[in-house]
Order: sequence, then structure tokens, then C-alpha cells
Amino acid sequence: MTRNIHAELEATIKTSPIVLFMKGDAEMPQCGFSAVVVQILKLLDKPFTAVNVLLDAEIRQGIKDYSNWPTIPQLYISGEFIGGCDIVRELYQTGELRQILESKGL
Repeated sequence: MTRNIHAELEATIKTSPIVLFMKGDAEMPQCGFSAVVVQILKLLDKPFTAVNVLLDAEIRQGIKDYSNWPTIPQLYISGEFIGGCDIVRELYQTGELRQILESKGL
């Protein structure tokens, strides 16, 4: 039986309001960029699902293909791809990230 990575990713993204595909986990990020996004989500006091791409090479490559975005971390809110570390940091600094979350009822 072959694995359908696209379907797995889509199921995770659609069933969790906030999903962060990252290196490591929320308690122990394995890269600085992932750590920054985790910190921002914690500052906003928003629970999220963390997917450690280091545990599964197919998921790691699959999420890049799914989003057509070459880097990790990747943040999804209510099924919508928001961006990577730099975009999330900028949205947080301008207050737009909080607005996005509020507009989605989160």
C-alpha cells in the first residue's frame, strides 16, 4: 500500500486550526527559525499542532511540495498557508497575525 502524503498533509491542515510544520517540536525546536515561530504563537497564547518534519522525510518534502514553499517552518491557520519564519515574524510585528487569527475566530 502506498502512502498518500498529500492526503495526510491535507487532513492535518484541515483538522487543526493552527498547524506548524517545523524542525523539532514545540518544547524543543531544532532550528532557530522554528523556534521563532513557536515563540510568536506562545506569545499570542494560541495552541497549535506541531508537526516535526525531522521524523519523516516524506512529510518534510511533501509539505514543501504541497505549499510550493521551499523552506521549513511553515504555518497554516484555518487551512490557509500563512508563510515561513520571516513572514510570520513580520505579520506578528505589524499586528496582522493577531488580526488573521481573530478573523478566523481563533
